This record gives sequence, structure tokens and C-alpha cells, in this order.
Amino acid sequence: MLEFMPIILFAVICIVLMFGFPVALSLAGTALLFAGMGLGLEAIGIDANFDSGYLAALPNRLYGIMTNQTLLAVPLFVLMGVLLEKSKVAETLLDAMALLFGAMRGGLGISVTLVGMLMAASTGIVGATVVTMGLMSLPTMLKRGYSTSLATGTICATGTLGQIIPPSIALVLLGDVLSSAYQQAQLDMGIFSPKTVSVGDLFMGALVPGLLLVVMYMIYVALVAWLRPHMAPAADREELMAELGHTSGIGMLLLKGLVPPVVLIVAVLGSILSGFATPTEASAVGAFGALVLALAYRQLDWATLKDVLRSTTHVTTMVFLILIGAALFSLVFRAYGGEHMVTELFEAMPGGVVGATIIVMLVIFLLGFILDFIEITFVVVPIVGPILLAMGLDPIWLGIMIAINLQTSFLTPPFGFALFYLRGVAPPSVSTSAIYRGVIPFILMQLGMLLMLSFFPQLATWLPDQF
Repeated sequence: MLEFMPIILFAVICIVLMFGFPVALSLAGTALLFAGMGLGLEAIGIDANFDSGYLAALPNRLYGIMTNQTLLAVPLFVLMGVLLEKSKVAETLLDAMALLFGAMRGGLGISVTLVGMLMAASTGIVGATVVTMGLMSLPTMLKRGYSTSLATGTICATGTLGQIIPPSIALVLLGDVLSSAYQQAQLDMGIFSPKTVSVGDLFMGALVPGLLLVVMYMIYVALVAWLRPHMAPAADREELMAELGHTSGIGMLLLKGLVPPVVLIVAVLGSILSGFATPTEASAVGAFGALVLALAYRQLDWATLKDVLRSTTHVTTMVFLILIGAALFSLVFRAYGGEHMVTELFEAMPGGVVGATIIVMLVIFLLGFILDFIEITFVVVPIVGPILLAMGLDPIWLGIMIAINLQTSFLTPPFGFALFYLRGVAPPSVSTSAIYRGVIPFILMQLGMLLMLSFFPQLATWLPDQF
């Protein structure tokens, strides 16, 4: 029984999280409980196979988290996203895109996808994108005769682009975890001058797969509109203009809505891709640019600023508390010999590195039904990452595969957060079952992207190799 303590620890963590207890406290509390059990059994002379020396590393782990320069990008990117949400940039841009494409079948769906892509590239926050698009575009799409499942599925899936299109909070967190895992894997292989993988590398690796997902979404909407015109009918441009309340031309709306976020995206991503700035430095530029935009649009007052800072502090605190809890969980898991157990399991698995990768991706996908991406990033990736990387996988390719896999966790019921976000702002006439039906094709497209990356890893590795 005691030799299976790592498996029992992992199972208990999942059960506790499913009951809805706070993630950080669940991770830390369960780990401390099992550490106490291990120490107690050792004290009464029972060999629990628990190495208490791992716990001595906790202060250094916590100090490392608090002084990690990469993680400084988290509050700054969150601040940038919340400021852009308040500045109404997306609202103007969506109106312009709706007027531009709305006259064609499926045009409103394509508009939502394009605006969602730009919001993902400028905010990186899934919740903000889904809520904003749900409030602004869902009533218009339903009024214009769009199928409820198509409209809700498009909005939810487009919102999750913030997971994969940089600058993404998920990629920042995943990059930090993978960097540690990659260095540990090389040290385990006897390489004492290890190479590094940075958040910037993941940003570059995610660009092509992220844009391909956008193209896939638009093709799907266009095909539905072509094959089943009643599900995505064309809208009358004059009626749309009157409904949206705009008297100025489409060109002026596009200029007002498109130029500011594009300039901000170029400033943030361009500085990272060119090597002019690190992701942390670029996040500061983005936060300052978002503040300037909010002031330029006259959407920033003292009450709004307090609300923005409160939201940023809330998200940042949550992330760092989860990271601390996950660090404690990881140490206790290793103290029970969990790392060796997983290594032996992977080595005994048929198919070698291919079989191990398939199993890990399947486990992450299934965990996405019940756990949030942050929990999976901080709990699962530190366990399996060093082992897979030691087996020879490219760290950037593995990071993008995990990121797209985690993207599905926002859409998979019962705990898909994008579904919850949209359900909270959707009209009562929109049923939950319609939202669930609507996201299924988009989940399949995301899984299709995983298959494409499996057969063509250059989709993720080509761009980083050019720099």
C-alpha cells in the first residue's frame, strides 16, 4: 500500500479539487497532510519510503518563486488585458468587422473570430475575451438568425485563443515550468552546462499553430454558412449600421478600432521576436500602452483604475499562491519516490517516447475535464516534463503541444471555464446544452491541430529556429 503513496497523493488532490476547494490551499494542505503522514510513520518505525530531506528545499523554492524575473510578466500582462477590456477597443473593432463582413453568409461569425484573435494577441486573458464577445456579439448574432450552437461555440472557442496566441499568461507560466524541467532533464543526463528554453521561444513557437487555428475556425464557419445557410445567414449592412448606432463609415471605424490594438501588438510581440526586449520587459511596455489607450478613449477614471488594479491583484495573487502550493506538492510527491515511479512507468511503456507522449497528452486532455489549466501546468507538467525531455523531445514542441491540449480544458464540460463565462452573460433563451453542442466541433479542431503538430513538428519549431 505504502509504495503506491504517490498515486494516492495525486488521486486525493484531484478529488479535493473536484469538490471545489480553493486550488492553492488544496495543493498545499493535501501535500502537508501526506508529509505529516510520512513523518509520523517514520517516527513509529514504519518505512513509508518518505525522504524528508526534500522538505528542506521548500524555503529555497519559495524564494526562487518570489524572485523569478519571468513571472513578473504575469501581473503586467494581466494589467494590460484588464485595461484593454475597459478601454472599449474591442467594441469599436467588433462593430467595424461586423459591418465589413456581416453582409456575407457567416460574416458575423468570421468577424467574431478575427476580433477574438486580436483580443487574444493584445490581452491574453480567456475570461475577458469570452465575456466581452458574449456581451457584444451574441445578441446581434442571435437576432440575425444565427444558430444558437454555432454562435455560442464560435464565441467560446475564439475566447480560448488567448491560451495559445502570444502574449499568453498560460505560455508565460508554462514557459517557466518547462524551463526548469528542461534544465533538470539535462542535469539528469549528465549535461552540466544545460541549454535553456525561454518564454520568448514559446511565444515564437505558438504563433504559427495559433494562426492556423484561427484559419480553421473561419473555414468551419464559412463551410457551415455554405452548407446550411439558415444557420449563419447574411445580415443587411444598413440595418446593422442602424442597430449598432454608427453613422460614420466603416473605414473610420476600422481606423479607430484596428490601429490601436495592432500598434500595441507590434510593440509587445515585435520587441520580443526581434530580441529587443524580454517578455517581462515587453509586458511592461504593453501595460503602459494599454494605459495610454484607456486614457485616449476616455475610459479611465479613478473608480475604473481601482477596479483594474483590484482585478490584477486578485489574479496575480491567485497564480502565485497556486504556484507555492504546487511547489510543496511537487516536493512531497518526489519525497515519496513519485518521480522514479513515473520514470519506470514511462520506460516500461510500449512505443517508447511516442507511447509515453501519447499517454501524457491523453492524461492532460482527460484532466482538462475536471481541472483548470493552471493546476495542470503546476502539478502535472513538473512531474512528466523532465522525463519526456530526457527522452529526447524538443522542449518548444512539447510546450506548444501541452498549451494546445490545455486550451481544450476551457471548452470541455463539465468544468470548461469558457462555458461558464458565456453561460453567465448569455440570455436565458440560450440553453446550456446548446453551448455544449456548439463547442464540440472546435474541440475536434484543436485535437486536429495536435495531430498536425505530431506529424509536422516544424509548425512549432521553425520560427524559433530562425532566431
